[in-house]
Amino acid sequence: MPKARPRAVRKYSDEFKLTAVRLSQQAGVQVKTVATALEIHPFMLSKWRKDFRDGRLRGRSPKAPPPGPSREIAALQRLEREHAQLRQEHELLTKAIRFCSARKPTSLRSLRRNAPA
Repeated sequence: MPKARPRAVRKYSDEFKLTAVRLSQQAGVQVKTVATALEIHPFMLSKWRKDFRDGRLRGRSPKAPPPGPSREIAALQRLEREHAQLRQEHELLTKAIRFCSARKPTSLRSLRRNAPA
């Protein structure tokens, strides 16, 4: 069995970390969405936010991003929620179709006997 290779460790600048923290602190923005957009793990961004609160993360703080991206991020979050709901509905309908197809067809003879001729 081959040995597992050590994962490549990426180093991020303090400016990048501060920008990520500022993006995640905007109203209506989720940490997970910012982390996904920046291609980092949400736990890492949460750790950076904690470091910022505790004063361990410092650097030249860039200006806050313009309000436009927060509107786009909110729209993206809404679309992601709608997409997840549609996927759940699709899965439910697929299961219902499989369930109905798997049932044995009932005989219509009993209905024919009781029906007036």
